[in-house]
Amino acid sequence: MPRLFGKNYTRQQLLDLVGDMSQVAGIRRAELVEGNERGADLVEVFNASGLCFSLLPGRALDIASAHYKGMSLCFRSKTGDVGPAFYEPEGYGWMRGSYLGLLTTCGLTFVGHPEVDPQEEEEELPLHGRLSYIPAKNVLAEGGWEGEDYVVRVRGKMREHIVFGPCLEMTREISTTLGESCIRIRDRVENLGADPTPLMVVYHTNPGFPLLDAGTRLVLHSRRTTEWLEDREVVADDYTLVSAPRKKAHDDVYIHRPLADRRGNVHVGLINDRLELGLYWKFPRRELPILNQWQHFHRGTYVSGIEPGNCSVLGRVWNRKHKALQYIQPGEVREFHLEIGVLDGAREIRAFEREVKRSVRSSSTSTGS
Repeated sequence: MPRLFGKNYTRQQLLDLVGDMSQVAGIRRAELVEGNERGADLVEVFNASGLCFSLLPGRALDIASAHYKGMSLCFRSKTGDVGPAFYEPEGYGWMRGSYLGLLTTCGLTFVGHPEVDPQEEEEELPLHGRLSYIPAKNVLAEGGWEGEDYVVRVRGKMREHIVFGPCLEMTREISTTLGESCIRIRDRVENLGADPTPLMVVYHTNPGFPLLDAGTRLVLHSRRTTEWLEDREVVADDYTLVSAPRKKAHDDVYIHRPLADRRGNVHVGLINDRLELGLYWKFPRRELPILNQWQHFHRGTYVSGIEPGNCSVLGRVWNRKHKALQYIQPGEVREFHLEIGVLDGAREIRAFEREVKRSVRSSSTSTGS
C-alpha cells in the first residue's frame, strides 16, 4: 500500500484521486540528439516519494542522474551523457565518456586499470571493461499495479561478445515502488559461450554534492580493509570521514570485506548529518563479497565511489592473487541484487545505524559459533 504525503492509500483510493497514475509515478522515454549524447537515449522515472532518476538505454541502462526532493544524489561529470558510438576503449579512453552518475556498471569480463592478462586474452583490457558502453536491447519500460503496490520497471539485455571468444549476456531490471525512496537493481548474467570466462562485475555508484560534503560520514562495518597502493590493512578512521574539496587531485581506494547480517545482507550508508540526508546500499554478500570505496575530493571533480562487486577494482592480477577472481561456466547463470535508497531525516538515519549495529552483532555471533 503506497504511503504518500504522510498518509497511506489503497489502490482504489488513489485511482479515485488521479486521472492517470503518471500524476504520482511513471516513466517517460526520450531520444537524445545533441552532440555526443546522440545514441544514449533516456528513460526518466518519477516517484511521488520525491525520488526521480534517469536511465540510459544506450549505456547499459545505467543510472545517469538521480534526485530526491530537488537534491542531486550523485556526481555528474562534464562529459554529459555520451552515446555508445563515442566509446574509446584504448588506455584510459573510458574516462572521455564517463558521466559517472548514480550508477556506472563495470565489467563483465574485466574491472580495473588497463592491463594484460597472459592467462586469458593476452591483450590489453580496457579500463573497467566494456559493459557501460553496450546499448540495451529489448528495452521495456512500464508501470503497473502488483496487488496494492504500484511498481515501475525498466528491463533490457546487454551482450558482451567477441567472435571466437567470450559471450556473456546481462538481463537487467531496475524498479521502484510508489511511495518508496529506493531503487532495486536485479541483474542476471548468463554465459552463452563455449568456454569458462572471467566474470567481474562492480556497481560503480557515485555520490556527489550536496549529500557529499565536508563532514559526511560512511557507515560500514568491515571484517578487513586494505588500501590500494601497498595492499596494507587500514582502520576505519582512514576512510569514514569526507573532507572538503582539495586544490590538488588525489585518489584513495579502499577494499573492504564487509560484514553481513543474519540474512546475509550487507548494509552501507553515507550520511550528511547537517542535511539529515543519507543514502544506503543493501546487497547479498554471497553475490557481492567486496565493497570498493573510491575517494576523489578534488575541486570540480568532488566525488566518492561506493562500489559493491564480486571482485575488487584492482584488476585481474590482484583478484587472482587474493583468490577473488570468479569464473562463469558455459550455460551458467549468476544473479546480482542491489538496493540503493534514501535516508530522509534523523529518525530514518538512526534506525539505519541500529540495523547496521545489529548486523555486526549477528556476524560476531555467527563467527563465534
